[in-house]
Amino acid sequence: MSQDHTAAPAERGWLIFHLAGQPYAAPLKQVSEVVRDGDITPVPGAACDLLGIRQLRGRIVPVLDGCRRLGLPVDEGDGSRRRIVVLSHQGHLVGLRVDAVRDLLDVSGETLAAPAGRTSREDDPVVAVAPCPGGFVALLDVRRLCRLPEELEAAA
Repeated sequence: MSQDHTAAPAERGWLIFHLAGQPYAAPLKQVSEVVRDGDITPVPGAACDLLGIRQLRGRIVPVLDGCRRLGLPVDEGDGSRRRIVVLSHQGHLVGLRVDAVRDLLDVSGETLAAPAGRTSREDDPVVAVAPCPGGFVALLDVRRLCRLPEELEAAA
């Protein structure tokens, strides 16, 4: 049975950000805030895409490197536009370091398409692509991107 890609793309509002020069987007209702990069404490022995943890308004938030998480080349150049997009899924906060935050996108279901030429994987965070100014943007599933277990969905 093929997996259902309709859950995440059903959202209309998306925040577009760049990773390795490519546009990606997360559902706006799952974006808690966008903060400047910095003040991340490394966690010894952590996965290579986990930059560390950061304190944010009294909460400890893990911060992932968006490029490493998606298998993209990491740009170590000018970091002045880098931001941490704080994503929320059922009470869990996870920061995602991005190269730059772009703008907002309003998509409708008829403009979405499954990523072409990709093998469908249950853990793939890219669930669809949508047209945007200048090309296409990959739409991300926050739960999969942040590696949160499916059980959280039933617990809500």
